[in-house]
Amino acid sequence: MKAITANRLADGRVVYRCPNGAWTESLSDAALFDDAAAEVALAEAAFEHLLVVGAYLIDVEAKAPTGREEVRENIRQSGPSAGSLHTGLAAQKAGA
Repeated sequence: MKAITANRLADGRVVYRCPNGAWTESLSDAALFDDAAAEVALAEAAFEHLLVVGAYLIDVEAKAPTGREEVRENIRQSGPSAGSLHTGLAAQKAGA
């Protein structure tokens, strides 16, 4: 199965396409599509360029990213890895 993800233009948050066509921050609320329906839904999402940017399909299983998308989507959901609190704490622990 596939889900559609993008970034909301208003605040940059990671969002997912819902069954009703809205966008949600929760992957558990995302619509799941088979391959053919996913391509059609992605084309529809591309017309929402005033709401979201960079829409693309991800493979999901049990409402969680799978395959090579798993790491990328976990990073996207937790925020930027450069200049974040996480990297600052890592530098402190390393004695930098």
